[in-house]
Amino acid sequence: MRKWRWWIVGVAAVVLLLAVGGPFVYIHFIEGPPPPKLALPTSHPTSTAATSGATDTTGVAGTYSVGSGSEAGYRVNEVLVGQNSTAVGRTDKISGAITISGTKVTAGTFSVDMASVTSDQSERNSQFDSRIMDVAKYQTAKLTLTKPIELGTVPPVSSKATYTATGTLAMHGVTRSVTFPVSAERTTQGIVVLADVPVTFSEWDIANPSIGGFVTTQSSGTLEVLVQLTKGAGNPATGSPSPSSSIGGGTPGPVTVPKTTVPSLTIPTG
Repeated sequence: MRKWRWWIVGVAAVVLLLAVGGPFVYIHFIEGPPPPKLALPTSHPTSTAATSGATDTTGVAGTYSVGSGSEAGYRVNEVLVGQNSTAVGRTDKISGAITISGTKVTAGTFSVDMASVTSDQSERNSQFDSRIMDVAKYQTAKLTLTKPIELGTVPPVSSKATYTATGTLAMHGVTRSVTFPVSAERTTQGIVVLADVPVTFSEWDIANPSIGGFVTTQSSGTLEVLVQLTKGAGNPATGSPSPSSSIGGGTPGPVTVPKTTVPSLTIPTG
């Protein structure tokens, strides 16, 4: 009986080790770190809208369309059987444009093809496309500015500035007002804009990505957007824009998040 007790204790210890150590090894040594956050180029100094040293407003006036190199996607913190991880999905099927008049951004609309968003896990993609976002029904997410963005003194070429944007985010059949920080860099080709829009899932009637007790996530995530804005033709439009819209768009193809070199972890269905 004593041997049996020790055998049972040993089996329980092994099960516990696999339950805790298995996900730890998978996340930290096999799956690897998630893709870094989208960011502006780091080769130039940062300035603020109020202290930039140039007053060239005529040089930036006009309409800028979303062009090649733009990306959008989600970033959500999750827990896999007690181990912290970060889920990231992205696409380059992003479209839109902004209009600058004088020292203000007077209009702006961006659309993302949610059906093209992919991560490095096929099981996660399946959950995202069906149960979570239902991309067959809600293919497009659209962000529209509702207030002008005052640029103040326009930053010179190769410098950066930060602003606050207010708009509406239409996603998963729900439209809500959002306010979020925007970072921008003026370049010789146009303007690079970075935005992180916080999203609380319940506010857009999005099912929490958690799967039973196997994978749990926070109740919110971040919509990451990095757009390369250029004067002239941009990406072709995504989704089905309104006939009255003058905003362009983009459909090059999904961004592939770097994959691991081992078989994917299978997530139970249900």
